[in-house]
Amino acid sequence: QAQLVESGGGLVQAGGSLKLSCIVSGRTFSSYAMYWFRQAPGQGRELVAAIHWSGGNTDYAQSVKGRFSISRDNAKNTAYLQMNSLKPEDTAVYYCAADRYYSGSCRSRYECDAWGQGTQVTVSS
Repeated sequence: QAQLVESGGGLVQAGGSLKLSCIVSGRTFSSYAMYWFRQAPGQGRELVAAIHWSGGNTDYAQSVKGRFSISRDNAKNTAYLQMNSLKPEDTAVYYCAADRYYSGSCRSRYECDAWGQGTQVTVSS
């Protein structure tokens, strides 16, 4: 079973940037599609971004398209979420997830092989 550890969250002003990291261990990192989800207080979990194991395909929520960028570095067993032009509505706990499939129950039903512990992102107005 893979283990995921997130870092990089914090408090930023609207318009600022943060870069989240997710280190994966326990499995071959390159075998996993990687996902970023977020959950605001009192809200359901939302898919933010996804990246295929090959790195050749990515998907983004409409609300973050053009502002966020997902990437991966297989040499470091790490996935990233670069967040620019942050808005107060981006405030949430951000979770990374790993799954063997890019199109499957992870993105559709939040049934992923492994989850990170979450990192808080707070954007002030």
